[in-house]
Amino acid sequence: MSYSAQNIRNICLLGHGGNGKTSLAESMLFLTGGAVRLGTVPDGNTTSDYDPEEIKRQISISTAVLPVEYNGCKINVLDTPGYFDFSGEVVEALQASDAAVIVCSAKSGMSVGAEKAWKFCEDRKLPRILYVSKTDEDNSDYNAAFATLRERFGKNIAPVVAPIWDESKKVIGIIDVLQKRAYQFGPKGERIEIEVPADKHSVLDELYDALKESVAETSEEFMEKYFGGEDFTYQEMVQGLRQGVKDLSIFPVVCGSAMQGLGTRMLLDTIIELLPNPLEGKPLTAENANGELEEFLTVPGAVPAAYVWKTVSDQYGKYSFVKVLSGSIKPDMTVINARTGESDKIGRLYIMKGKKAEEVKELQCGDIGAIGKMDKVKTGDTLCDSRKVVKVEPIPFAEPCYSVAIAPKTKGQEDKIAGGLTRLMEEDPSFTWVNNAETHQMVVSGAGDMQMDVILARLKNRFSVDAELSEPRVAYREKIRKKVEVQGRHKKQTGGHGQFGDVWMRFEPGESEELEFCEEVVGGSVPKNYFPAVEKGMKEAVVHGVLAGYPVVYLKATLFDGSYHPVDSSEMAFKTAVQLAYKAGMPQANPVLLEPIGELKVDVPDSYTGDVMGDLNKRRGRVMGMDPDGRGAHGRDGPLRHRPALHDPGPGLLHLPLRALRGRASRRAGEGHRRRQGAGADRLRSPNGI
Repeated sequence: MSYSAQNIRNICLLGHGGNGKTSLAESMLFLTGGAVRLGTVPDGNTTSDYDPEEIKRQISISTAVLPVEYNGCKINVLDTPGYFDFSGEVVEALQASDAAVIVCSAKSGMSVGAEKAWKFCEDRKLPRILYVSKTDEDNSDYNAAFATLRERFGKNIAPVVAPIWDESKKVIGIIDVLQKRAYQFGPKGERIEIEVPADKHSVLDELYDALKESVAETSEEFMEKYFGGEDFTYQEMVQGLRQGVKDLSIFPVVCGSAMQGLGTRMLLDTIIELLPNPLEGKPLTAENANGELEEFLTVPGAVPAAYVWKTVSDQYGKYSFVKVLSGSIKPDMTVINARTGESDKIGRLYIMKGKKAEEVKELQCGDIGAIGKMDKVKTGDTLCDSRKVVKVEPIPFAEPCYSVAIAPKTKGQEDKIAGGLTRLMEEDPSFTWVNNAETHQMVVSGAGDMQMDVILARLKNRFSVDAELSEPRVAYREKIRKKVEVQGRHKKQTGGHGQFGDVWMRFEPGESEELEFCEEVVGGSVPKNYFPAVEKGMKEAVVHGVLAGYPVVYLKATLFDGSYHPVDSSEMAFKTAVQLAYKAGMPQANPVLLEPIGELKVDVPDSYTGDVMGDLNKRRGRVMGMDPDGRGAHGRDGPLRHRPALHDPGPGLLHLPLRALRGRASRRAGEGHRRRQGAGADRLRSPNGI
């Protein structure tokens, strides 16, 4: 069935891992007839968690799309992972969503994952609903959870649903605050209206008055009516709440239990009534043909355009998940890829429900679907009509902060690993991999060890290659600490044309990380045509230091004297001479080994600031500054740089040696180099010793 943009809602489920997002999505699907049975995470038969790794670990690893049809509307539910290692999937889903449902547990209230989800929505100015899950389980406390939300977000929190308890404090039903009705739920999740319990009348009146006050603040007309003592109609209440949700001044709270179906239909009603459709959502920023940034409005009758927000590859082929931004798209339609400028023909179109693909003939404006077998299309591409080519802003993936070396268990399978990682990167752009020519290792960088374990498992299952992880070797550097002058003389006579080169070099600490080569030759003792050969010889020499063979940095090399032979001198002879000078002079210049450092940003709640600073100081960290962020936390941003700690790194940064960054409280955030300190600072440490 085809739906117009006004009857479509694109929402993503956000929250901490284990709070019940997948169970809630399954409940939505089952109660609306989209699934024949109610799957559960422990049984491994949910619609959204279909990957073998998700079933094995009982967690969501990738975002799944579940189309829910309810009351003449289509709700595209994007079930996202809750664990931070897979936050790249969350960012993708946010790009395709017009609103969010943040799932909090009645057992834990506002968890760290919910806080992070809230920040994601704040950064994108995304309307949102709060859903308090697991209200029927043992040790759950809805009142405590709601108090936590109210304390964290203030009076903007508006409860539109409240639970009903019996004498044993077991949740037996819910109250619809807007309609002032109470419901119990049957075995199949059906709603059975009951009388509002006598002891809940005062609570209902209090909650309804709070909603009225929130609605009154959305317009002057409602404000006058409120102060005039007039009551709002149901339509006016919905209108005011909808406007408040759109303006981010009201955040409705719904509660329930996914496994019992408690509150699921109330949540669906709230999504349809209060959350914006794609035409009302926040417009994306796009770059037009002239390179200018402009807002891209979602318009049904405009020229077709679609945004690729996710890519999935399986044994049947490749699916490019798209959100139709304007117009509509059909199979065999020719589109322009705004990233490459090349034209391509759209293949078959599908509506995805977990891993199941249902072929359709058209995707309407605002809808979410998938295109099959478009091999040149990547995540973040914009597919446009040739009449209007625009490039939508890319998805803001976080920089990888955790690196490991990966190698095959069987030699000779490096190419299979490289091919597999490249294919997996099409699905998950949040991780990267490089072949480090310096350490001769293949290094994978991502968000954490759980993501790396999943990558290993997928390499084995999909590409039949067993791999293992290890700590990456450390790319040390060397530098000198004193100035020396030394001669390099190369003389060789073999009967015939000989070789002669003679240079006097001055080596001293430099200001730049790159080699700084100078010449101060007077009197023509070394002809100018040999200067390039001397510089080239130096560049080849500094690749290997004299302490441990690591590259030398912050070196200034000056050619100030020498001699030559009019017949036997050559460029090769002078290259050899300067390399002899390098080998002779560097040990005399007090060389030292430089240890990698990183620059780290830490967001810390006020109550833990002292503990975290103490822990970082124990790890030889240097706190360069703190900034309160206005949300009860401190943090500091800083660009990543490469410089030794001998120099002031600049304000606003936290500097930590790489050994500390690999500790429990922090991860590697970038690499520079610093001088090793303490006893034995000039001794070589094993490359694998960090």
